[in-house]
Amino acid sequence: GEENLILLDGRHEFPFSFQLPQEPLVTSFTGKYGSIQYYVKAVLERPAVPDQSVQAELQIISHIDVSSPALLTPVLRSQEKMVGCWFFTSGPVSLSAKIERKGYCNGEAIPIYAEIENCSSRLIVPKAAIFQTQTYLASGKTKTFRQMVANVRGNHIASGSTDTWNGKTLKIPPVSPSILDCCIIRVEYSLAVYIHIPGAKKLMIEMPLVIGTIPCIGFSSRNSSITSQFSMDMSWLALTMPEHPEAPPNYADVVSEEEFSRHVPAYPPTTDCEEQLCCPVFAYIQEFRFQPPPLYSEIDPHPTDVEEVQPVSFML
Repeated sequence: GEENLILLDGRHEFPFSFQLPQEPLVTSFTGKYGSIQYYVKAVLERPAVPDQSVQAELQIISHIDVSSPALLTPVLRSQEKMVGCWFFTSGPVSLSAKIERKGYCNGEAIPIYAEIENCSSRLIVPKAAIFQTQTYLASGKTKTFRQMVANVRGNHIASGSTDTWNGKTLKIPPVSPSILDCCIIRVEYSLAVYIHIPGAKKLMIEMPLVIGTIPCIGFSSRNSSITSQFSMDMSWLALTMPEHPEAPPNYADVVSEEEFSRHVPAYPPTTDCEEQLCCPVFAYIQEFRFQPPPLYSEIDPHPTDVEEVQPVSFML
């Protein structure tokens, strides 16, 4: 109930806290075309003078445990492409790739297993990249923004040769966790292994990723200590965006999967993947003060953490 307080001149502090709702809240996010933000607001009402108010932003994380069975499933893809030139065909380029599981956390290095066979007459270069796809839905329309957030380059493979990646690592940079349960904004990730073929369209396979917040305890990871450090704090919310990132040379409640897939490009735009890195790779991961892969099963996040709000001060 309301209480009338008579306060003397000076500084007064009133500590308080809120219990966040039990139903999961969507993770805080600021993206290219929209954001998810939370605020706490305090209002001081005084007779005969305008109200005085202050507000502070809250950062909310809806946890995703990458130890869940759905995220421990290995992902395997393979594809082959014939390489032709005018009236003759030089031969196929075949690619198969696998990751040990679908769920990872910030700071983890993803081991990639791949087999590349070059039966064409060209010199090819295999590469791998993590893509982030932001999807926005409003007024029945969808808009997407896709960017590369990390990549790694393999060795050149001459004509008639093969190459094997036996756990080639690609480290996940500080990015926002996946957002899969929001009806207006989705944030999804994929790991792509692709080959630039001179004179032909690139060969690319994509594997879905879920970037979680609770690391896979006990899993054989080379970076378990780093994983815990990165995933259990909120370092990704305070990114200092580098000018030059490291780079070697549905909305089920609103639209159907079929309709959703028509709006989301399966592959990146025609722009070369390395060129995408030139528009700073982290510029839209968390634009704090600035300005599809195939759908997969929704992940039920853990109940949202309780967050205490610092005391709000008023000057009278």
